[in-house]
Amino acid sequence: MQPHDYEVLILDGACGTNLQEMAIPISAWDGKEGCNEVLNLTAPEAIIALHTGFVEAGAMVIETNTFGANRIVLEEYGLQERVEAINRAGVENARTAIGGKADTYIAGSIGPGTKLPSLGHISVDELAGAYKEQIRALAEAGVDLLIIETCQDLLQIKTAMTSCYATLEAMHLEIPVMVSVTIERTGTMLVGTDIAAAAVTFEPYPLFSFGLNCATGPADMESHIRYLSRNWPGRISCVPNQGLPEVVNGRTCYSLDPLGYAQEMKRFVMEYGVSVVGGCCGTTPAHTRQLVQTLAGVKPAVREVLV
Repeated sequence: MQPHDYEVLILDGACGTNLQEMAIPISAWDGKEGCNEVLNLTAPEAIIALHTGFVEAGAMVIETNTFGANRIVLEEYGLQERVEAINRAGVENARTAIGGKADTYIAGSIGPGTKLPSLGHISVDELAGAYKEQIRALAEAGVDLLIIETCQDLLQIKTAMTSCYATLEAMHLEIPVMVSVTIERTGTMLVGTDIAAAAVTFEPYPLFSFGLNCATGPADMESHIRYLSRNWPGRISCVPNQGLPEVVNGRTCYSLDPLGYAQEMKRFVMEYGVSVVGGCCGTTPAHTRQLVQTLAGVKPAVREVLV
């Protein structure tokens, strides 16, 4: 079976917040503290262990540790010439964790980067070049899906999407492309775009799924998911944080327990027809395990799309 054959596709959980809880020695960072992606090369055993936890919890899709593995971001750490090596290693680490499981897929994670074109931080051409380089490396390494996630800028998303499709066409490959935007508690993306404008913008593209991740927990995503349920013709994804972050004794904490998280996801599937679910910041293998159990036998609601 392929990813599109599943009624509900379950992604894994958080990368960054789980790495923060692991006993990774300072030496493993090779002087690049803050660059999770370098660990693909310097501490592959840690990344494999991270992925393995989610595989054992029942995740159907494992996202690679490549969220910031494009030239623009890596240049901040002096790693701009290691783009291909880091992305390839990210895929191989995920593949090692999956082992021989034929029903578990690898999604190449593509983050927004640190420079937004709509704010004049970077030109579209430079951003497109960086995306194409990363996408080619992920595709050559054999990912099953590509996910453009945590997006805050329509121009950044369009640049990433068109780079995906152009690169895949040039490589004569067909790999599903997912897009996930981040809506702040203000009700819009960072640059002021609401979910309606984003949906209209991306509706013409042949996306595997479109939805939300990060920034908030399920409660603050509900109105946006409801809108997509009525107005987005394709698959809807919902990948929330483990509730809203709180700082307790100097540490960032998330309060939504696995059962509460899984029940919210089940409701979104049954009421709004969400068919791609997973976890963002704070979610652990325990959240994934509970999600798998809670969604067993559950089918997405049949939606009446208005468009």
